[in-house]
Amino acid sequence: MNKILDHINTHRDDYIQQLKGFLAIPSISALPEHAPDVRRCAEWCVAELQRIGLKNATLHETPGHPIVYAEWLGAPGAPTMLFYGHYDVQPVDPIDLWESPPFEATVREGAIYARGSADDKGQIFMHLKAIEATLSQSGTLPINVKVMLEGEEEVGSANLDTFIAANKDLLKADVVVISDSPMFDRDVPSICYGLRGLAYFQIDVRGSSTDLHSGSYGGAVANPAIVLTQLLSQMKDKSGKVRIPGFYDAVVDVTEAEKKEFSRLPFNEKRWAKEIGLPKPFGESGYSTLERKWARPTFEVNGLLAGFTGEGAKTVIPAKAMAKVSMRLVPNQDPATIGKLFEDYVKKLAPKTVEVTVTHMHGGKPWTTGFDNAWVQAAGRAIEKGFGRTPVFVREGGSIPVVSTFQEVLGLPSVLFGIGLPGENAHAPNEWLDLGNFHNGVLAAAYLYDELSRVSG
Repeated sequence: MNKILDHINTHRDDYIQQLKGFLAIPSISALPEHAPDVRRCAEWCVAELQRIGLKNATLHETPGHPIVYAEWLGAPGAPTMLFYGHYDVQPVDPIDLWESPPFEATVREGAIYARGSADDKGQIFMHLKAIEATLSQSGTLPINVKVMLEGEEEVGSANLDTFIAANKDLLKADVVVISDSPMFDRDVPSICYGLRGLAYFQIDVRGSSTDLHSGSYGGAVANPAIVLTQLLSQMKDKSGKVRIPGFYDAVVDVTEAEKKEFSRLPFNEKRWAKEIGLPKPFGESGYSTLERKWARPTFEVNGLLAGFTGEGAKTVIPAKAMAKVSMRLVPNQDPATIGKLFEDYVKKLAPKTVEVTVTHMHGGKPWTTGFDNAWVQAAGRAIEKGFGRTPVFVREGGSIPVVSTFQEVLGLPSVLFGIGLPGENAHAPNEWLDLGNFHNGVLAAAYLYDELSRVSG
């Protein structure tokens, strides 16, 4: 390993400059006008995978954005790792809140700022550099490697499950490694063993055929904005508990052992609140902040739109109002079941004075694994060697729906090997990635391949 580690340490600054080129491509999958950029980014990935020494680097077309695949299968008898990541990124709005252009990566105070730096290009690039260093210094890898990168993760991965189901032989492996999650805290590396699921919907409320003068019509018609807010206000009670009938029926509670482990983590609630500018934490009564974030389901409003929102005044009753809402789910909540319960509840609450439409956008199942399994333990050893600290085992409140697909369709366990940090603004202006974590992550990834090679069965 010494030659590999020396090579990584020597090329630390080069990696940052190379990463800037990856981050410069505005691969925003949610915006149709950026479809050419998404394809250009996929082509960039194919070229880079070829350059570092992987074989069969290919674009696989889908009804949406292409999936990138490459492999190196020169270690007969050794385990095969399937690495998954996504090369698409979130939109950058509001652009005026960025301190530097979102696609001109800028280094400030030990971090690189750009859209996609943490989610997920920086974490993908970490593995590409570790693979490159290992192949260039050893001429081989200790394990077989398959790489699959998608371009629709930020819009629900509509075509990914179909691709996986149709390519079981191509994707056959022993373990999946995903780097698309944060560590617990700075200087506290971690391995994630649980993710929440997701059910995402849009609610549209329509009253009249056009906006109405609030003086001429006010008091005689239902206001869609008011109806919508009344609907939303009935989704949670004052204690933070979701009021959708049947919502909690299948929930698996956190075990006492997990609660004890959570309590041992170096979590400072006051500091956490201060870092995000929060006056005071809020959540479901009877649970700690970490339990609420990681292991309890919730309902959230993600966006609202109605009426006149420009400067000045315009006295109208809006013809329509819209909200985007999401429910984070925990084992054993099924997104389809929860979605049906939600739709039924909205229909029950909706008055006859307006038209209410509920549209399912996307979703994914929750996931957990035992943190005592051999693959996770191998990842823990690699993290410890790369970061010089023993990792903690945590859950994550976000969702990576494909993890459940890998388990159900391919029968593969997953290891979440993330090196981001809380508060890295992954879906917000000024997204950033800590460069110390990035460098240690490259080292840890190189160690990971070696550690995985020692796992049998």
